[in-house]
Amino acid sequence: MMEKLHTVSTQYGDVSGIKTKNGILTFKGIPYAAPPIGANRFQPPLPPTPWTGVKNATEYGPTPPQITPKSGPFAGLLPNVVIPGDDYLNLNIWTSNTTEKKPVMVFIYGGAFLLGSGAVSGYDGSNFARDGVVLVTINYRLGIDGFLWFGDGVPNLGILDQIAALKWVRDNIANFGGDPDNVTIFGESAGGMSVCTLLAMKEAQGLFRRAIAESGAGQSVISASSAKLIGTRLAEILGVEPTREAIGKVSIEKLFAAQDQLGSEIMAKPLKELWGEAAFNLMPFEPVIDGDLLTATPLECIANGSGRDVEILIGTNSQEFRLFLVPEGILSKITDSALDTLASGYGLSTEAIQTYRKNRLDNSPGDVLCDIITDWFYRIPALRVAEKHGNTHVYEFSWGSPAYNNLLGACHGVELAFVFDNLTNVGFAEMIGNQPPQQLATTVHKAWVDFATHGNPGWDTYDIDNRISMRFDFVSQITIDDRADERSAWDGIR
Repeated sequence: MMEKLHTVSTQYGDVSGIKTKNGILTFKGIPYAAPPIGANRFQPPLPPTPWTGVKNATEYGPTPPQITPKSGPFAGLLPNVVIPGDDYLNLNIWTSNTTEKKPVMVFIYGGAFLLGSGAVSGYDGSNFARDGVVLVTINYRLGIDGFLWFGDGVPNLGILDQIAALKWVRDNIANFGGDPDNVTIFGESAGGMSVCTLLAMKEAQGLFRRAIAESGAGQSVISASSAKLIGTRLAEILGVEPTREAIGKVSIEKLFAAQDQLGSEIMAKPLKELWGEAAFNLMPFEPVIDGDLLTATPLECIANGSGRDVEILIGTNSQEFRLFLVPEGILSKITDSALDTLASGYGLSTEAIQTYRKNRLDNSPGDVLCDIITDWFYRIPALRVAEKHGNTHVYEFSWGSPAYNNLLGACHGVELAFVFDNLTNVGFAEMIGNQPPQQLATTVHKAWVDFATHGNPGWDTYDIDNRISMRFDFVSQITIDDRADERSAWDGIR
């Protein structure tokens, strides 16, 4: 049974949460910014309106507007929830008590900057709170509302939302038992990309001490010219002028339909002259290099010293791209000639492609291609951050899911249930199967907690001389420059 919790004060008003049966205190749906609607739409986040009395914080609040796909990996394998409402710039907190000064972790969800929320049940932070961490999940604007930009006004509103949430944490988390001087941000996929973007932005400096990027690194941004190409095409589909004001007058149903059509067009014809950098990663809405808030790619900013005082933990899963090739049967349809054509399109030489083949003599062309794309989009960019930053721990998650007749493997997103130590959450069941190894969840979760607590997840930092990484599996172990021949094959390739 749950019982009412005493009131906790924030700078905008008092909130009341609940105590769960295991003694964890939860506060949900707390506004950190005003609803981004009406005059506030397409504007930087504003502070919430203070309230009188005690705000009920026992249920998740509204989530960012989005449309859940009916097919593909986001249609069931990755958990999601949509809660209607305008006041969706809110956050959720789990803590064991409100009196201590505990490390804080702020989770930024993934979903290609189109999907997701902090209200996904699999992101329940009870087990982080159990282990001495104050866990926070946040919402931020997605898709058109978060990242559409034509060159005027303020860009990167979704990232500015994240910064506003971090400022709220800085100013209020002590009342929930957290230490505002010991904050770790962590995120997966688009959340990991957000983490690296925050590392690169002056606006975010001083808001966090440590950062964890899971399956997302420092290359997933687009130029201002690319953002304009995408926005102009969106306006054409809608039949309106290419301005935020004009697009803001269109119904949400038409916006979602146009957003979906835009994604399909990029997928069907991924040409740089049409879409700029979005032709490479097929994401139309993502952080924009505007020259002010974000001056270059996060990787370039990190190489030039951004985030130098922040400790980083970064890594990927061994078979990320299986999430996108296995569920719909694409993996088995890849032929040898398709492998050669597609792999060369990523910049690999014939010799490099043969290296991947020779290292996987018993694997199908689809298996080989999957590993190549995984390295191109996930593993190598993560290693580039580690090479440039200088105070970074690297990991690789290699446990393979038994789903889809053991084909899903160590795919994109599979580590989340282990990070949160939430293996029994129904939202993860289809992805991780019926008997995922609890000892692995205990190991991974502890590494995240240890890193957030004192900056050491349990192994040494990575540099170009030792290239130390932790591989998480049934038996977790340290590796030294794992698959060096494949890593070096990408030298000089964007």
